[in-house]
Formats: sequence, structure tokens, C-alpha cells
Amino acid sequence: MIKVLVIDDSAIVRKIFAEELSKEPDIKVVGTAPDPYIAREKILQLKPDVLTLDIEMPRMDGLTFLRKLMKYLPMPVIIVSSLTLSGSKMALDSIEAGAIDVVAKPGGSYSVGDMSRQLVEKIRAASRARPVKRVGDVRKVQPMAVRDRSLSQTTNKVVAVGASTGGTEALKEVLTRMPVNSPGIMVVQHMPAGFTTAFALRLDKLSKINVREARDNDSVLPGTCLIAPGNYHMLLRRSGARYYVQVKTGPLVHHQRPAVDVLFKSTARYAGANAIGVIMTGMGADGAEGLLKMKQTGARTIAQDENTSVIFGMPKEAIKRGAADQVVPLYNIPEAILGSI
Repeated sequence: MIKVLVIDDSAIVRKIFAEELSKEPDIKVVGTAPDPYIAREKILQLKPDVLTLDIEMPRMDGLTFLRKLMKYLPMPVIIVSSLTLSGSKMALDSIEAGAIDVVAKPGGSYSVGDMSRQLVEKIRAASRARPVKRVGDVRKVQPMAVRDRSLSQTTNKVVAVGASTGGTEALKEVLTRMPVNSPGIMVVQHMPAGFTTAFALRLDKLSKINVREARDNDSVLPGTCLIAPGNYHMLLRRSGARYYVQVKTGPLVHHQRPAVDVLFKSTARYAGANAIGVIMTGMGADGAEGLLKMKQTGARTIAQDENTSVIFGMPKEAIKRGAADQVVPLYNIPEAILGSI
């Protein structure tokens, strides 16, 4: 049984979360709290396995509380955030501070049902998450410099990357180490609509390559990374020598939109041996079948190893199916991508 404490200043949100989560046989809401001060006492008293934490609260904001919590009593935390740009930025700051994942607060077109399904899955993932050293600490032990070598002869190569829980920080580690003339990269990260814009902007500021949220018909070009927008699938297409992406709606795949399998299967079809597939940390099986199809069409395939994955579910499923040519730690993925060209 997963014990959950809900922290939110809205009585309505606390009531909705408690009611929806209590419908699950493996989840028990052991308590709620309207602010971090009350939450602190209930954490010590109730010993929850997972917290849901609102960011915008009176007296102390969720990010400040999270940083204190991670310093003195680290535990799995799911951030609950509004779909505003400032809310998205604070949610990303919270993940950098140690939160496991983020879910959008219900409102507008985002229904309670959509939120509840995603929150349940994220809580289950968080309860199984393993602590992973911050990448900076790992690299001090094993520095893996990526050579900024000439890739002019490989401009027809494309890289497809999929990740979920733990993926935002993992992707930051990979993309910030890719050289400016790396092959074009496409990324599906399971993330709510609205958050991918802030995520892409942040990665663009940190990276040598250009990173942006994908738009329909965007070309996949060397030195550029396209992030699938939340709530839309992203597929690779080809017209002559030009690779481009199609951004579209459609049914959920593995309960996800965007889904990694959608990107990987289209990449297998249109790029074949000119592609490199990378599957990273996340819960579930999304991407495993698609990565296998990529390998079967001649692509080079890479899976993140268990020790550096927050959740080993997605890479594990791909490895079980024989879809991965290489299984490497997170800090070796950039070198593995360039070495596969």
C-alpha cells in the first residue's frame, strides 16, 4: 500500500485528490495539509511514502519547502503545478531540486479525470523510484568528455530519444553535452501540455545545440533538438533528403500523448539505418516495441542502465525484448550516440 500525503492550499483540490486517489486499491491518502508548516508535522507523524506538493502556497511556497525537505528528510515528491509559464518554470526548478515528476493541476480544458489517471501512475512510479546521484557528482568520478568533432559526413543521421519519470534531468545531462554539429535530435518526454515550452527554453539556454518545442513540419536539422509538445504525438517523416516532424493529436498510446513508441516506430519506417534510438529512465513499456523496430530496420539503439535510472521500467522492457545494442550509464549516452554514427 502506497501512503500519500496531499499538500495544497486549496480545500477543493485536497478533497478531489483524496477522493480520486482513494479509489485505487494500492494507494491510501493518509492525510492532507494546507501549507508546508502543517505538512512538516504530518510527515513526521504519518510517515507517507509519497507527497503531492502544490508550488504556489501562502506562508511558504512549495519550492522552498521542497529544498528544505530534500536537505533534511528526502522522499519521493510529485509536484502539482498550474499550466502558467511561471508555474512551469517553478515545476522545472522543483525537479532540479529533487522532485520525481510533475502533474498539471485540473482546470480549464484539463479535466479531473485526465489529472487523476496521470497522478495515479506518477505516484506509483515515485514510490518505486530509486535515489540517483546528481549527474555533476557522477561526472567528477568518471568524466566523459564529448569531442566536438566534425560530423559533416553524417548530416543524414537522426537521433530519436524517449524518456519519462526522471527524464527531465537525464535529458539535460545528455543534450547539454552534445556538440553544436551533432545530428538532428527528436525527443519525447512524458510531460503535461504547457510544461514542454518552458522545458525546451531552459534546455536551449544551457545547450550548445538549438533546443525548441517542435512545430508541425519542422525540419530535423544538425545541431537542433525538437521536443514533442505536451498532449501531442510527434512523428518523423521524410520528403526526399529532408527529414521533418509531424505534430498531431491522436489516441493515447501506453496512456501517453506524446508517446515514445509513436516517435520510434515512425523513425524506424522513415530513417531506418540512418537513425539512432535512445531509451531512458521511465516507468512502463512505452518505447520498447518501437526501439525494437528501429533495431530491426538497421538503426543503432541505446538504453540507459539501471544504476543511473530513476525508474528502470522503460529501458528494462526494451532490453528484455532485445531492442538495445548498448546498455550504458547516463553520463556515457552522449559518447554512445556519437560513437554510433
